[in-house]
Amino acid sequence: MRAFFIALALTWFALVGPAAAQTPVVTVSEPWVRATVAQQQATGAFMRLSASQNARLVAASSPVAGLTEIHEMALVNDVMRMRAITGLDLPAGQTVELRPRSYHVMLMQLRQTLNAGERVAITLVFEDANRQRFSQTIEAPVRPLAAAAAGAHGHGGHGQGAHGGHGQGHGAHAAPGGHGHGGTHGGHAPAAPQRP
Repeated sequence: MRAFFIALALTWFALVGPAAAQTPVVTVSEPWVRATVAQQQATGAFMRLSASQNARLVAASSPVAGLTEIHEMALVNDVMRMRAITGLDLPAGQTVELRPRSYHVMLMQLRQTLNAGERVAITLVFEDANRQRFSQTIEAPVRPLAAAAAGAHGHGGHGQGAHGGHGQGHGAHAAPGGHGHGGTHGGHAPAAPQRP
């Protein structure tokens, strides 16, 4: 009987062990969220992501937001346009940066004002090469508007040009000059200018 259980255990490890080992490790560094003002309904979350194996960021959620999407901004016909995408590729061993005026996590239908110095919990949902999903919850500090704007510079070059061809979730939103999440999403109250 003992030999039977040992054989059963070895079989279990043989089947489950490799699958568990294949789950990518995603390192999240320098996460932050742009502060908001009263009545503002949306803001952006930014960070750097590095996966040990090929993976995708496919979804996100936060207790401070009624709706959370992955967005990209791109220059189309000389106009900055923002749109939701179904996923963001994370090539193995490369750092992909979510930053203002580029890829970012969009927090919408905000339930509260986000003040500088606070921390926001965000759950990131990833998908591995076998389309198996796994999640990771982080806490991102809220930065003041002025500091966040300054932080938009000096991080160029990460993750750009390697993510073309992503599917989009809904219609593109025009954001002339690269500014303004407020007013670009249907049904949201006008807010102070936001620069994703």
